[in-house]
Amino acid sequence: MRPEKISILAELKKNLQESPYVFFTDFTGLNVENFSQLRERLGKINARAMVVKNNMLRIVLKDLNMPDCGSALQGPTAMVFGGDEATGVAGAIRGFAKEFKKLKVKAGVMDGAALTCEQVESLADLPSKDELRAQLLGLFMAAPSRFVRLMNTPASQLVQVLQAKSQKAAA
Repeated sequence: MRPEKISILAELKKNLQESPYVFFTDFTGLNVENFSQLRERLGKINARAMVVKNNMLRIVLKDLNMPDCGSALQGPTAMVFGGDEATGVAGAIRGFAKEFKKLKVKAGVMDGAALTCEQVESLADLPSKDELRAQLLGLFMAAPSRFVRLMNTPASQLVQVLQAKSQKAAA
């Protein structure tokens, strides 16, 4: 194998090992300017898009014992990986695809499991980790605050009765 192919395979392997997920997209119809915009948007969330040859991708997936996404790896393929959260990256891809109507998600791999196009779309609907943490914190805070209100209710009612009694006696 030629040295440049070996270095490409090594880079693909490194990128796939460092990312817990990868999404495969079909970018047919996107011009260079649009693809650069996609890269910019993904860069804002620490993700990258890279055009890859399907044969090389299959070789690396096999080396890493990752699922071969079968028929999804046909035609032009761009690999999207990295990023802080898979949900945010999937959402960015979906938003870009809706805007330009040319980018299509083919498949994905997350934590060693193959994802279909529909599963990647549903991943985009999930809230981010920060949103989930905020919801969980809200649930944790709701119970103690309800308990405090409940405990204060009899005391405040007693104070109101005593205040009404003293106002009636004063009048």
